[in-house]
Amino acid sequence: MLPAIALFALTYVLMLTFSKYRPYIALGSALIFIVTGMLPVSEILGAIDFNVLLMIAGTMGLVALFIESKMPELLADLIMERVPNVMWAAVALSLFSGIISAFVDNVATVLMVAPVAMQICKKLKTNPVPFIIGIAVSSNLQGAATLVGDTTAIMLGSYANMSFLDFFWYKGRPSIFFAVELGAILSAFILAFLFRKEKGAIPKGTRTQVTDYVPTILLSGTVALLILASFLPSKPEITNGLICCALLVIGLVYSAIRKKSPKAIVEPIRAIDFETIGLLTGLFLVIGGVKNMGVIDAAADLLAKVGGNNVFLIYTVIVWASVLISAFIDNIPYVATMLPVVQGLALKLGIDPTPLYFGLLSGATLGGNLTPIGASANITGIGILRKEGFEVKNADFFKIGIPFTLAAIIPAYIYIWLIYGI
Repeated sequence: MLPAIALFALTYVLMLTFSKYRPYIALGSALIFIVTGMLPVSEILGAIDFNVLLMIAGTMGLVALFIESKMPELLADLIMERVPNVMWAAVALSLFSGIISAFVDNVATVLMVAPVAMQICKKLKTNPVPFIIGIAVSSNLQGAATLVGDTTAIMLGSYANMSFLDFFWYKGRPSIFFAVELGAILSAFILAFLFRKEKGAIPKGTRTQVTDYVPTILLSGTVALLILASFLPSKPEITNGLICCALLVIGLVYSAIRKKSPKAIVEPIRAIDFETIGLLTGLFLVIGGVKNMGVIDAAADLLAKVGGNNVFLIYTVIVWASVLISAFIDNIPYVATMLPVVQGLALKLGIDPTPLYFGLLSGATLGGNLTPIGASANITGIGILRKEGFEVKNADFFKIGIPFTLAAIIPAYIYIWLIYGI
């Protein structure tokens, strides 16, 4: 177990230190896990979340067609018409991404909203880095608001047999949706404060003319199908990824027919950020190796022992430990491991597991906002900026991610305990 912990820690230190080489570091570390046997060859495919990778690839291709249609420019124009300055443009975009992310996967949300932000920043000639970071952390925040907002929410719903409406009203009380929205409101003020110096006026001009509405229809169809798919029982694990890729194929065929050129197929595929996909693949394998060596199980057991028999202390440990752990590792295997631990604790103490479940979900979801590699949405947003020629420093991310996380998790932490813990 100790070699796995050492390699895991070294991997994340190197990725934080050498941000330009994160994909190579993650893949190199994954190779070491495999060669040393810490991740058996038989478990390689099981460790990789192909659903996420297919969804990223499919959505990135669709977004390329979406950008080409000039729809992001039109949306940018509409937002710019309704906000007085750059500060409110940043806040509006973050809130917009949060609303979408409550119903669509966080990564897909970033891929959809980021092009709009990039167009606004180009027109205003301002640095897009804080805009994209704000969008990424906002999408992470809202992932816990509904059953379909994030993979971890889906996992909790399945484990606790919760329906879509249970996230709004559960056991006769207002549910986790309202805890997340409290955090969203406070975090919006935090973003406004962070962008307070961006008081440049928004120039008013003629609206961009959209050249083709089919990519917008396909992207909207992706959103609708992802929501509908969440209600399907016993669906394949790669359902969301297949939806995104299937609609991309439709878009590519349509584009090729419309332009009468094979280049219409090549360009959207070239727009897929394969470095981001490589980074996520490496991280999935690293986490798989760590889990296989029993590190995550040991961490979960330690959390359970620290709390003793004090329910509030257990709740507090689960929330804040989840925040810290999810800042460095993917929250999906962590939540999968902790759900049975939480249930076992509740049975042993004879208490309702609801506050522990919701505390786990909120902490694990929001913890990813602490670091640039803590959530797939953050990695995706940084990848988009890199493709546009902007390098994101750790300080750039921490300046927004840390206060945003605290502003979001503290009210949720208090709310959940007051509603379900007392």
